Amino acid sequence: MADNPLVSIVVPARNAQLTLARALDCLLGQDIADWEAIVVNDGSSDGTAEIIAGHVGRDARFRTLNSSAHSAAGARNKGISSARGRWLMFLDADDWVDASFLAKMLTALEAEPGSVAAYCGSRRVMPDGELTPPSIAPEVAIQPFETFARRCAIRTHALLIDRATVVELGGFDVSLRTCEDWDLWQRVARLGNRWVMVDKPLAFYRASPNSLTRNSTQMLADAEIVIARGFSADPRVKRPASAHANGANSADGRAASEALAWFALWNAASDCGNGGGPIHPHILRALPARYEWAPEIAKVVFDGLMVGSLSTPQQLAARWDRFGGPLTDLVDQLSYIWSDPVAGRRVQYHLEQMLLDFDDLAAPRRLARTLGIRVDARNPTSTKLPEGIDQIYAYLMVDSQIAALVQFGALGTVTKRHWIELILDVMPPQELTRDLSGFKRMAFRLWKGAARVASRSPVPTLQRGAGADKTNVLTAQTLLRMAGRRSDRDSHYGRLAQLTTAAQRLARPNTEAAEPSAPPRPAQVEGRRDGDRASFWDHFFMTADPWNYGSPYEQEKYERQLEILPAGPIGRALELACAEGHFTRQLAPRVGHLTATDISAVAIARARARCRDQLNVEFRVLDLSADTLPGEMDLIVCSEVLYYLDDLDALRRFATKLVHALAPGGSFISAHAFVLGDNMERTGFDWDNKFGAQVISQTLAATEGLVLERSIQTELYRIDRFRRLSPEELAAEPTVDHVSILAPVEIEVARNVVWGGARARRSYVARNERRQRIPVLMYHSVCDDGPAALTRYRFTPAAFDSQMAWLRANGFHAIVSEQLGWFIANRHPFVGRPVLITFDDGFQNFADHAWPTLRANDFTAEVFLVTDLVGENALWDADSGPPTPLMDARTVGRLAAEGAFFGSHLATHRAIDGLSSSELAAELLRSRMFIERWTGRPTTAFAAPFSVTDRRLGRLAKECGYRIGFGARSGPADLDCDLIDLPRIEMRGDRSLDDFVAMLEAVLE
Repeated sequence: MADNPLVSIVVPARNAQLTLARALDCLLGQDIADWEAIVVNDGSSDGTAEIIAGHVGRDARFRTLNSSAHSAAGARNKGISSARGRWLMFLDADDWVDASFLAKMLTALEAEPGSVAAYCGSRRVMPDGELTPPSIAPEVAIQPFETFARRCAIRTHALLIDRATVVELGGFDVSLRTCEDWDLWQRVARLGNRWVMVDKPLAFYRASPNSLTRNSTQMLADAEIVIARGFSADPRVKRPASAHANGANSADGRAASEALAWFALWNAASDCGNGGGPIHPHILRALPARYEWAPEIAKVVFDGLMVGSLSTPQQLAARWDRFGGPLTDLVDQLSYIWSDPVAGRRVQYHLEQMLLDFDDLAAPRRLARTLGIRVDARNPTSTKLPEGIDQIYAYLMVDSQIAALVQFGALGTVTKRHWIELILDVMPPQELTRDLSGFKRMAFRLWKGAARVASRSPVPTLQRGAGADKTNVLTAQTLLRMAGRRSDRDSHYGRLAQLTTAAQRLARPNTEAAEPSAPPRPAQVEGRRDGDRASFWDHFFMTADPWNYGSPYEQEKYERQLEILPAGPIGRALELACAEGHFTRQLAPRVGHLTATDISAVAIARARARCRDQLNVEFRVLDLSADTLPGEMDLIVCSEVLYYLDDLDALRRFATKLVHALAPGGSFISAHAFVLGDNMERTGFDWDNKFGAQVISQTLAATEGLVLERSIQTELYRIDRFRRLSPEELAAEPTVDHVSILAPVEIEVARNVVWGGARARRSYVARNERRQRIPVLMYHSVCDDGPAALTRYRFTPAAFDSQMAWLRANGFHAIVSEQLGWFIANRHPFVGRPVLITFDDGFQNFADHAWPTLRANDFTAEVFLVTDLVGENALWDADSGPPTPLMDARTVGRLAAEGAFFGSHLATHRAIDGLSSSELAAELLRSRMFIERWTGRPTTAFAAPFSVTDRRLGRLAKECGYRIGFGARSGPADLDCDLIDLPRIEMRGDRSLDDFVAMLEAVLE
């Protein structure tokens, strides 16, 4: 071995005869031999010295020193003063490391030159020899000083650290009885050098009833000193990194007190595991109470419980009786400190789930709110809930093996029939078919029959109008009523029926309820009209004024057609496709005699009635494609109809007929819209027609005997005047006027327009693309300004417009959750490029800004409403600034009639994991019934507030009439998704359009 070894290992030992040999032996087994071990006997009075002497005599790499410091810090410092290695390791006398520890740590350091330390994961060893799960802190490698300013994230013996740095910093602080290692790591990290992580559990820490870590009073006192140093300048560090010179970041000034609160929480939990101890409410008050911190709080409590009770995770639930009382007191104290019982209950649910996740439930486990049991899946029995219990965590057993886990909110006794329904819902059928008797076979057949019916159900269409089919609502309510009849009032179903009755009573309509308005009219006829064309159009015109002919947009178009009429008197005129005679009335006074025609007798009858005072007009049923046109006409007018010819050949044949119908010098006026099928690069209507205004005009201009004289062109349509040339007449250059559309473009027109052109058409992608996943977009607010803290949840109207325009130009079409559910339930590939656009909360700015944009781009959206607060404000955001107004019930009804869809965001916007099972069921029921009252449609979808869910939600939601749910998962939805826990992609207002495009393109890949 070289004079100066690569690693010096300092081992303080005081009265360690029971464990020291194991610690020193782990060094002899190391894969790398280039080390020295300095064992410091710190005033031991047992056989420690003899064990040290034995190892020194056996291997020259061991050296020994004596100390009278009577503290680990002092003993380690003495060892440091004698160390010669490049790297230091500190191994306590009751711990050990894996044989590969030095090799892997040194390899990591060699790979990262300039690093000051390498660290690894660790495991606790309980007195019975059982190991806890591995733990490691990745954040140390990312932000070492910010981490150590707040907590001690590394075990003392789980690292190699640069000896020169430790010496420069003065070693361990001997004034600290505990936390001295944390204090040193913090000082080293303040220098700003890199720490390297070895993601392996190579260090083993022996938990002992006599360990100082179980002295919470001392630990808390020392931690307060170390944390205070971390958030201020430390004169002991002469050359700190500039970013750390004045301490860790504390934007709101609460970071130090919050760090101490986390440490106090861990110690309080450790005391609970040890039978109870003092709680420091003044310190714990700094803990964050918001929903997103509940899982982390539960993890810290769980870890403290393990140390205090000297238990592995697998043992904790069985030992509940030892610490359940003090632990419940601790959670109650948190609720009191936060003035929020929901926040405390949330921690309780998370913690109890963690306890049971590690337990095998060999015996029933009754915790504070959860009952953990095993259930024979082939022969379940009724389960009565103990006082205070409102959820069940159960292993379903088949042949003494765990076949499935179910966790659900329970409102009362879970009857045998309830268990059978639940088991059939979650377990593979083949595991239950053997030895099924009587009722079980019947239930199994019912389950299979329901599955077959579901698989044959057609894809749901978008129901825009009021009074949509309420079958789903009635079915859900009937099932709940049946459940109430077949069970006693104290059963789960009995109490669910009581909650249903209470919700129905609350949601009963009153005089203030808004009646949804009539559904919107169809905007454009698309698709083939095979068979009897006249019958098709007669059926179409059964709806009066199907194109809203009296709108400013249509009237401006009529004015321009009149403007382009040829100069001079017009004798005989023919109007093709006169529809209901709106333009006929305006054209008649300009001509001597007008023959108005249409393929539909229904339309002609309506036109005749409208123009009964126009004596120079005759009406005739005529199919412009199949019938001969009247001849010797001075003027023929044809508006918005030639797209419906079967193909280009039919258009050419019509043009030839047109020439023959015109008198020499006669004029033909064509008014048609631009369509994307003609030119994808310019604004046009996304109709699935064979051609539009551009091709129509080109075809007519190429027809012998016709010449274009004048054209009025707007962004959306063109009006052309052609003239039949005399045999000797030469054509002149046409006059082309480009004009703006001054009239407002009504929504039923605009929704079919792709402004600026398209990169993909909906009809094309629908025919040619099938995919396994789609984006479900989650928005919140669309407005120009608001609290800075909510920026990520807010889009400006302009930014939202840009996103919707991009979707429209790229061939996306909107679906709703019911349709998404059908595709997933039937495992049917998604057709074309569907997108589900959702909005949480139901802000008024959805109605003001988002909905007009959505309609203009021919999209719909699904809005999840907080029903108890409809018409009020988003009180859950009040801490961030003035709360945003929410839509009222009348607005919800109006938007539903216009084609918006609505689901539940529950009733109060409280996070689900903090609600009792009874509260959760009540909110699910009440919210659904109010939305159905306001919209006149079934409500089958919900989105969890704050995207927070727990395992109780899915089952309760189904029992309350929901089929589809959106929870915490992020990403696109695919055909393998759980319908009651679907993912969404959060749309952030602090991201660019390029980010949006990249995300959508990634989903399309």
